[in-house]
Amino acid sequence: MITTDILIIGAGPTGLFTIFEAGLLKLKCHLIDALPQPGGQCSEIYPKKPIYDIPAYPEILAGDLTHKLMEQTKQFEPGFTLGERAETIDKQDDGTFIVTTNKGTKHHAKIVAIAGGLGSFEPRKPKIENLEKFEDNGVEYIIKEPELYRDKKVVISGGGDSALDWAIFLSDVASEVTLIHRRNEFRGALDSVEKAQELKNLGKINIITPAEVKGIIGDDKVTGVAVEKKGEDAVIIDTDHFIPLFGLSPKLGPIANWGLEIEKNAIKVNNALDYQTNIPGIYAIGDVNTYPGKLKLILCGFHEATLMCQSAYKRIFPDKKYVMKYTTVGGVEGFDGTKKEAPKAVVKAIE
Repeated sequence: MITTDILIIGAGPTGLFTIFEAGLLKLKCHLIDALPQPGGQCSEIYPKKPIYDIPAYPEILAGDLTHKLMEQTKQFEPGFTLGERAETIDKQDDGTFIVTTNKGTKHHAKIVAIAGGLGSFEPRKPKIENLEKFEDNGVEYIIKEPELYRDKKVVISGGGDSALDWAIFLSDVASEVTLIHRRNEFRGALDSVEKAQELKNLGKINIITPAEVKGIIGDDKVTGVAVEKKGEDAVIIDTDHFIPLFGLSPKLGPIANWGLEIEKNAIKVNNALDYQTNIPGIYAIGDVNTYPGKLKLILCGFHEATLMCQSAYKRIFPDKKYVMKYTTVGGVEGFDGTKKEAPKAVVKAIE
């Protein structure tokens, strides 16, 4: 049986950053993830997608963010159970937990932190006749390798951050990018909306609103799409790729049966204190949780992980007083590839 202080379910960005925050408190972490590698969606779905809301990085690719988070956690030597799904949880008489995966691997932990992101998911697909026929033949719901679109004509459909970000990114890759949304207003970040409008003014992106893709043209591969603008007849737009980006349909999976309070497929937490669920000792952080004012941003997941670790420390060591200090007081081992003493602030806090 694997034993640890904090068992983190989900090895996406929020789960990985939790290792660092817990490590500063000298708490050991082990992670479970159904994917074969750490990184969550950032590794599996869009490793080449640019992210713009990470502090100190005007732009960073999702895969690069995963790599840097892994580098940051190395010094604390976390454990990983990858390619397995957390299946059941049993609370012990002493308040600890045993979590068993679908392959029978047991984990014993004092604290459980659910950082499962959106959980298991599948893309939301538009209702277009014969759509499935063109999947992997010009229709893609996820962009894993942008070079696939080098010098190609691309039509993106959607009005959120993913649609805007990819339209902006591919404007320097594809020969032609057309962004189609059924409303005039976009739901994405204001900066991205303004950047897309600027690219439209420069002739680097075509934006058609309010409009919808109603059909796909082609025999074995996509050669065009039928676009219907409100109040007008449908027109054919030549394209090599049609990418509908309408988000993901999330499912909590077995976690939904753990007795946690669920609201709209997310786990309710107490955000006024520490992001703890209705079961003491079980926390939910990142996109998997919900509370009034919740924002599904990686940045917010990092904040939630930080406060969660402080609460976890108090639960594990109720008689010890922790005084929060800056990590820069004594440095952190391994940041520059050398061995350093642990931060003086951390040592002082746990003595």
